[in-house]
Amino acid sequence: MARLKITQVKSRIGATAQQRKNLDALGLRKIRQSVEHEDSVIIKGMLERVKHLVTIEEVK
Repeated sequence: MARLKITQVKSRIGATAQQRKNLDALGLRKIRQSVEHEDSVIIKGMLERVKHLVTIEEVK
């Protein structure tokens, strides 16, 4: 299964409460912080809500 590298590139200030909760659940707290997660339907759903705040790369 593929892994995704998720990096927060924009501030959470001005984001909705649900978007902030998704960032917390992904493990993102600061701008330019990166985390890796397995590629799954749940993670993709979370990323869909915060796609304007993060960048996503596939890691091999």
